[in-house]
Amino acid sequence: MAQNSVGRHYLAPMHLLGPFSQLLTLNNLPARGPISDDQLEIIPHAGIVYNGQLNNGGTIVAVGNFEALRKEYPRASINEMRKAVVALPGLIDCHTHLCWAGSRAQDFAMRNSGATYLEMAAAGGGIKTTVAQTRAASDGKLIVNITHRLEAMKAQGITTAEVKSGYGLSVAEEMRHLNLIAQANESVAGIEVVSTCLAAHVCPPEFAGKPEAYLKTLENELLPQLKAYAKTTGTTLPRIDAFAEPSTFWGESLEAYLTAAKAHGFDLTLHADQFTPGGAALGVKLDALSVDHLEHSDAASIEVLSKDGCDTVAVALPGASLGLGEPFTPARKLLDAGAILAIATDWNPGSGPQGNLIGQAATFACAQKLSNAEVLAGITTRAARALGQQDRVGILAPGMAANISLWPTDDYREITWLMGAMKPLEISSLA
Repeated sequence: MAQNSVGRHYLAPMHLLGPFSQLLTLNNLPARGPISDDQLEIIPHAGIVYNGQLNNGGTIVAVGNFEALRKEYPRASINEMRKAVVALPGLIDCHTHLCWAGSRAQDFAMRNSGATYLEMAAAGGGIKTTVAQTRAASDGKLIVNITHRLEAMKAQGITTAEVKSGYGLSVAEEMRHLNLIAQANESVAGIEVVSTCLAAHVCPPEFAGKPEAYLKTLENELLPQLKAYAKTTGTTLPRIDAFAEPSTFWGESLEAYLTAAKAHGFDLTLHADQFTPGGAALGVKLDALSVDHLEHSDAASIEVLSKDGCDTVAVALPGASLGLGEPFTPARKLLDAGAILAIATDWNPGSGPQGNLIGQAATFACAQKLSNAEVLAGITTRAARALGQQDRVGILAPGMAANISLWPTDDYREITWLMGAMKPLEISSLA
């Protein structure tokens, strides 16, 4: 029996795509805690009816058996698949840093020779190197860089990407970078960007040793400008993020900044527990959409993220663990305790330059013993929760965005088995 919807969808031109060897809806899964593979909803010989354009503003009308849909929607134009294909929701990368210029290859070499991430940052390297290079880059150069990275994400089957600022570290530069992120998104069809302002990444040179003063400047100057710009342009407010570490921003001043952002109507996320536990608890206290990293989350962090009523998503970033030689996020413990786990790339020039979502998620699964269902949910429906978009993307069901990724196989398990080597089909060639 086809899953369908009624109303306005019947009035718009519709398209039927299929048949797929398997269609995984990622629907009807538990919002939190462990997921076994037998909980996946897998429709064989499946089709999807949609209106509008795939991965570009279209809406799902129905999913189900292909032949049943052909009969139920006789006026739908048909794009028939003639080879083995598995259909998944469009993938979601809910934590990236794509707006940057320059290279951090030297950092990688230094870390592997014994220098730590925090030591390099204290010596003026690390993030501050990228800040200098990104500030010096022209608008055109940064748009080209962001656009190139978004296109690379599309080629992985990613249809929604969170993109942070955070390499400007001044009111003017952060505003510039967020505007450039929006411009780049407009020029790349097939992927939707959720913007996040990470002005509280590290303390800029102009505020060296004065993190409280810098946070006050962001509160008094940047937050009102962001709010006014969104109102003037009719755009969505960016989310607000901060790097919660004793060496960057911590304690009362950080909480005051995030509380002010929340009072202005901004959604919150937080870099937390990357090197020091404690940030996750702050994120939960402030009802952040997500707390990300969690490599050094302790029992207290796991407990607070797993409590009944906690909707804050724990976002694991295995690429950063690989890049820094740090422990992996304790995903198995988080899931077994009842937390909501998403997985993202943390694509950035320093700790996570790989930007390979499936490859990193599959590697993470090996280390943490995650089921295929937990991995796929972590980069679709649970990643959508981390962005507050679970009502729009992340599952294939009537009324949801027609965001889809198609894989050249007849067995969905081969996607993670090949650890990023399998590439999805090009969607732009489909109706």
